[in-house]
Amino acid sequence: MSTAIEFENISKQYRLGLVSTGTLSHDLNRFWQTKILHKEDPYLKVGEVNDRTSKGKSDYVWALKDINFKVEEGDVVGIIGRNGAGKSTLLKLLSRVTAPTTGTIRARGRIASLLEVGTGFHPEMTGRENIYMNGAIMGMTRAEITRKLDEIVDFSGCERYLDTPVKRYSSGMTVRLGFAIAAHLEPEILVVDEVLAVGDAEFQKKAIGKMQDVSRGEGRTVLFVSHNMGAVKSLCKTGLLLENGIIKDYGDADSIVSKYIRGDSDSPTHKEWKDKIEYSKDGFELLEIGIRRKGGEYGESMPMDDDMELIIRYRLTKDFEKMWLTMHYKNEFGTTIFSSSAGEQVPKAKAKGEYTQICTIPKNTLNWGNFSITLLAFHDNAESLCRALDVLSFPVSAKTIKIGNWMGGREPGDVTPKFPFSEKQTG
Repeated sequence: MSTAIEFENISKQYRLGLVSTGTLSHDLNRFWQTKILHKEDPYLKVGEVNDRTSKGKSDYVWALKDINFKVEEGDVVGIIGRNGAGKSTLLKLLSRVTAPTTGTIRARGRIASLLEVGTGFHPEMTGRENIYMNGAIMGMTRAEITRKLDEIVDFSGCERYLDTPVKRYSSGMTVRLGFAIAAHLEPEILVVDEVLAVGDAEFQKKAIGKMQDVSRGEGRTVLFVSHNMGAVKSLCKTGLLLENGIIKDYGDADSIVSKYIRGDSDSPTHKEWKDKIEYSKDGFELLEIGIRRKGGEYGESMPMDDDMELIIRYRLTKDFEKMWLTMHYKNEFGTTIFSSSAGEQVPKAKAKGEYTQICTIPKNTLNWGNFSITLLAFHDNAESLCRALDVLSFPVSAKTIKIGNWMGGREPGDVTPKFPFSEKQTG
């Protein structure tokens, strides 16, 4: 199988808040060093990784740094990572929307891209005219586009508005038509950014099915960016994990998704803030949160058939008439499977001070797999004090099975409660 796409030492640098280098002196210095003296660009020696959570010391930032990987023909690659990790920048480089600062990209065949809502559309032109324009940009003849026109229109579900200017389309209609064009004009490489989330559930199902057909049936290559881990796992064979513009891992899609959900800190099941309080608002400060096997240590294995305990420590810097915590438990696809509130049914008054809450999660509540917790703190009339989204990720391991017992796979579902049953012979 031959290589469809190759990224070789790709890096992309920006100067924050400015176009070009931002000053005439910087531009002249760059021209003098590179064009006259034939030396390396001096501004490539500076810059920091793209960590959006910290201010940094340099105006230059590497949106991508030293990216090297290959994609084989017919492969479907899911590109995942947090917001600002460099996913969209990577696809824009491949689609030639922008050029890399350093390195070379090699791609075999025509590339069809769906990067943002309305990308490549002229708002004053009708849907029909935009179909022909996009096909021409991809090098197709008018006759070739005409043969595909009925399929595109049928897939998009926009037939009634085909001769209406695109500026009057909703975002969902625009995405429908854009995806239909990109998928049906026979590209060798299909590039899809996080735009399917704009479409409704029925369209998302159609779009994912079409991408599967394109890759498996027609042997085309697909690069897919999404925060929907369920879609990535069901569609993609290969996963690429980006973090702060750097490749964190590349390999089997299932393992890459699991690593992204779980995280790879020294103790992903425990976080503590001593000096810099990350989650604080209006008198509430989150100091510590952790989950472990009951009676165990943080970082130890947590089998599904053992009780677990969630420990939350926080500080109130003022009195509250009512105050309570709520936890949302999510599976590895980001779907909330249940929520739980701490304390009594009726929230009570709390004086300022430091508090520690311990919640016992009975054994067999969670199936084995990867999970996360979002912590919410409320006061008075359900006003928010804290929204710590996915603040803690943790794995639950399968229960120990004795040799000779049934060694079946994972039971379906994210929760596996053991309900009491009674049975007697009635005949």
